[in-house]
Amino acid sequence: MRRNAALFVAISLLSGFGSSAMSLVAGIWILDLTGSTSLAALAGLCVYAPVLAGPWLGGLLDRAPRRPLVMAVNLTLATVLLSLLTVRGPSQTWLIFAVSCAYGVSYVLIDAGETALLPSALSPTELGDVNGWRSSAQEGMKLVAPLVGAGLYAWHGGHAVVVLSAATPVLVAVLYAAVRLRRPPPDLPTARQHGFRAGLAVLSGHRTMRITVALAAVSIAMSGFTTAANYAIVTTELGLPTTFLGVLLSAQGTGSILGGLVVGRLIVRWSPVTVGIAGTALFAVNCLVRCLPWWPGTVAASVVAGIGLPWTLVAAVTAVQTHTPTALLGRVAATANTAMFGPIALAIPLGSAVVHLGGRPTLVAAAAICLTSAVAADGRMRGGRSPGAGRPPLPADPLRRPVRSRAAPSAPVSR
Repeated sequence: MRRNAALFVAISLLSGFGSSAMSLVAGIWILDLTGSTSLAALAGLCVYAPVLAGPWLGGLLDRAPRRPLVMAVNLTLATVLLSLLTVRGPSQTWLIFAVSCAYGVSYVLIDAGETALLPSALSPTELGDVNGWRSSAQEGMKLVAPLVGAGLYAWHGGHAVVVLSAATPVLVAVLYAAVRLRRPPPDLPTARQHGFRAGLAVLSGHRTMRITVALAAVSIAMSGFTTAANYAIVTTELGLPTTFLGVLLSAQGTGSILGGLVVGRLIVRWSPVTVGIAGTALFAVNCLVRCLPWWPGTVAASVVAGIGLPWTLVAAVTAVQTHTPTALLGRVAATANTAMFGPIALAIPLGSAVVHLGGRPTLVAAAAICLTSAVAADGRMRGGRSPGAGRPPLPADPLRRPVRSRAAPSAPVSR
């Protein structure tokens, strides 16, 4: 099991490095070719738009062997990336957009695929720790890879970055092949009978999954909602240069690394819901501290946000992995990703409009929404009904034994 844990962390390091380097360079490349900042920004939209198709794309993982499919997606991504070697001028800019869309589709499939594969490779008590370590690895690469990608682009152009980014999914596919999986369970009939709706039904029908995914969705949406407010606080309220935003980004990345290292143990000790509530509350604290007219407080708030956001995400992913029937895990994981990351597409422009009322009112509103969600989640979990009461029973997983632990007293302990 330790071997598998190390392999999954290495996979996160490699995939995080390649994707972070290329996502930054794609925008810079488009800007250099066209001179248009709006077109450069659209590259990011192409990457995130496919998450809305998560419930349908996740269904593919439940209809085919998951490891071969994830390996094939990585190898296909490497091939698609190499097509960028033909880009020579503005007339080939469309190809960068097409590859960005391919990246987005691969994120959905690979993220859901990893979520579905982890329970077959690790013991239930290891899932929270490994999810946290993977989160720390990915956040660490977000600090390193953009610098490497930008430096390589400045030195030898976009083609050099393409070759580097295309090599990482090939290595990832090799590491997937080395993972030792337990015998995969047979498909359950419901996986074929109900299509993507089965994933939504399972996600909404279990209280722990429903609450943790909702908390993650609120926290991630509020991180987008407050983006413009953070700019306003730094430049207008504090009177600092825009380059100070880089300091805040690094501080948040540091918090994410630290938070990811401990979140697994906290989930085992307290439960995914408790950790999700704590993470949402921490993000609210971050919003309130940013309102202080003191730049060291803003830096400290960024560290707190970096801890809180991964806690909510890892708690939700672990809940999905431990409470979903194996045959439906691909589509449930993809549906959860859509629920968690889809709202940010609306929250960012909404926050950009609301910030005209001021940066501090926007941050206070975000804090109020997060705290209200945390209190509501705590109240629902303290209710008398058992998880899923009043709803149709979930399809049973014949190969999964109930394992009792402090993380889940009545249930097995998981872009």
